[in-house]
Amino acid sequence: MWPNAVAKALSCFEWAFEEPGRYLDASAFDSPGVGDARDDLEWAMLYLPPRAKRDLGRLITRIDEEFERRTLPEPNYNEWATTRWWWWTRMRER
Repeated sequence: MWPNAVAKALSCFEWAFEEPGRYLDASAFDSPGVGDARDDLEWAMLYLPPRAKRDLGRLITRIDEEFERRTLPEPNYNEWATTRWWWWTRMRER
């Protein structure tokens, strides 16, 4: 990880979730985008001490709930839906 990686990832989601509309626009996924930001948060969880991991885990839970609410399941990737990187199996726009 690099300095401020978690802060940058969280700000990416903050920007994407502030955009109007029910669904995330495909531009939110342009690289680097919310998928990459979610990857970074997942990696950060591997290296954090227990207390910081719990705190970030609570934020990630809220991010995941909003992310899931603002995307749709990608029908071509149903078999990936149970994988660790599930956010890449979501449709970006309606």
